[in-house]
Amino acid sequence: MAIIITDECINCGACEPECPNTAIYEGADDWRYKDGTALRGKIVLPDGTEVNADAAQTPISDDIYYIVPGKCTECKGFHEEPQCAAVCPVDCCVPDDNHVESEETLLNRQAFLHNE
Repeated sequence: MAIIITDECINCGACEPECPNTAIYEGADDWRYKDGTALRGKIVLPDGTEVNADAAQTPISDDIYYIVPGKCTECKGFHEEPQCAAVCPVDCCVPDDNHVESEETLLNRQAFLHNE
């Protein structure tokens, strides 16, 4: 994942419905791998970890909207640019230089999430 939501987020929610992978959640909300994807039941993630796609996962942030790294594809396979960044009124959806991923990795994640 190379997109993060910074603490400048005003919690407007503009980004959440734009995400084709449902990788963006409101602060303190649980998230699930199944949300907005074709994943269901017991799955093996690309890193080899076994998880239940239906199980609630711990929120990454309690205060502001957040992006789940394992579900973010930077909109590769859907759009020309990350839609969260395109609609954010305060420009708080920004590249995370500490988590740069190749286009191939992002497209493989998109295929995994949507069983393509």
